[in-house]
Amino acid sequence: MLEIGKFNSLKVVSELEAGFLLDGETFGKILLPRSDSTARYNIGDEVDAFIYFDSQDRIIATTRKPTIQVGEYAVLAIVSVTTIGAFLDWGLTKDLFVPFTEQKQEMEEGNEYLVHAYFDDKSNRIAASSKIDKFAGVNSYNYNDEQMVDLIIGTKTDLGYKAIINGEDWGVLYQNEVFQKIRYGQQIKGYIKKVRDDGKIDLSLDKPGPQKIDGISQLILDKLNENDGYLSITDKSSPEVISDMFGVSKKSYKKAIGALYKRKHIILEKDGIKLVFTQ
Repeated sequence: MLEIGKFNSLKVVSELEAGFLLDGETFGKILLPRSDSTARYNIGDEVDAFIYFDSQDRIIATTRKPTIQVGEYAVLAIVSVTTIGAFLDWGLTKDLFVPFTEQKQEMEEGNEYLVHAYFDDKSNRIAASSKIDKFAGVNSYNYNDEQMVDLIIGTKTDLGYKAIINGEDWGVLYQNEVFQKIRYGQQIKGYIKKVRDDGKIDLSLDKPGPQKIDGISQLILDKLNENDGYLSITDKSSPEVISDMFGVSKKSYKKAIGALYKRKHIILEKDGIKLVFTQ
């Protein structure tokens, strides 16, 4: 069944001067304007088209890819604010509407916000909401400890950062475990650190267990190679210096250089570490 606000595979049924008519099933024939198509099509061709509403609220198709589809999350910029709500740039000719009732805070032109796109059955339109908690749940049964996931960084809290997991659920990155610069709306790979007994999800940006140490060890070797085999940093260096250079905690760094030393990849000197051989 055709889904509004998403990409659909539709068949070309006829060609007009204005563009191509697609079989919209129960929605009838849907126009794909020439200005919104990236190729020429023949009758019977299958077209992967995004279905939405034009400025006159007519259902229409485009092969352009918006930055968000219904059911997804993204950080988008406000292009205008009117008496009825705000409008977001989502890469299409008609901007994406955010009603006042769906604004967690009053939106301002030029600012960016994390939003969820949805189809409003009452108004029969595609809209967006910054009230993310209405849509993002915590379905912990979807995840396993140490699983790699896709994250979108959300708001900062007293504990750390809320993040959307795989475009569906909330998790938390704890401030004292984040050793690299992250920003609101950033898309980044992360890991399920722990699915808690209360169903909440703790996240990490570091690979779990031995994989984590191996990853940091390789990062240290790469830095050594970039600096002629020597770095003026030791296990006595401050956590801030280590975090700035490697984006990891001092504890993790010490474990990694310990592993490299045992493998005879590095020499520990008084004021730094030295590469035994070139990678």
